[in-house]
Amino acid sequence: MSNINDTYFDGHYKDIWRAIIPAELTVKEVEFMLSYFKLEPGSKVLDLMCGYGRHTIGLAQKGIVVTAVDNLAEYIREIKETAEKESLPVEAIQQDAISFTSSAQYDLTLCMGNSLNFFNAMDAHKLLSNIHAALKPGGYLLINSWSLTEIAVKSFVARSWNEIGDIKFLTASEYLFQPTRMEFTTTAITKDGKTEVKRGVDYIYSVAETDAMLRQTGFRMKEIYSIPGRKKFTLGEPRAYIVAEKNS
Repeated sequence: MSNINDTYFDGHYKDIWRAIIPAELTVKEVEFMLSYFKLEPGSKVLDLMCGYGRHTIGLAQKGIVVTAVDNLAEYIREIKETAEKESLPVEAIQQDAISFTSSAQYDLTLCMGNSLNFFNAMDAHKLLSNIHAALKPGGYLLINSWSLTEIAVKSFVARSWNEIGDIKFLTASEYLFQPTRMEFTTTAITKDGKTEVKRGVDYIYSVAETDAMLRQTGFRMKEIYSIPGRKKFTLGEPRAYIVAEKNS
């Protein structure tokens, strides 16, 4: 989703992200997960930085046992309410992803919504090491990123704005080095003139750097898709889905 913390817009961000991410994309991503990773009712998935739970709920509705982790209370509260209402096999935990550890052994871990790129190299290494420890031998990691170097160099825009519902977003971005990253400042303006400024950073890793981090933490990169299961990633495409397998 985003590594910007929500304050004034705590009651609005779910609707904002739902407007940005079409429901049919979530359906297709869940279908890919079920098929590619051969998930069956009772399979265990860890959804790190799960956001409002679009993958968590979609998988749980298919009988997958999901542990959902996010640091925002509003996200976790909504997931718990939905899981209870629909009697879904979900455990929702409010915690920073980087400090989350588990004795459970998962078939698949998800790092969707550009979430791995929220972390600098040291913290990303720690996160990947923790994920490795929580996976079964031969288990998988699925990373969704739009901050690979091969994407970001082409897509970088210094100034942008968009309008979602009654809120306008004005964003100023910088592409910086050592470490390579994009720092951005977003000003949100409501219809009645209220404003809030948020700052964030996405760290930029090339395919080679991502592969090196994965190998260093016990993974093997298997595939990179731009459309999961259908189209291999090529230079400049707007998003990537990286499939990595835990080495036995």
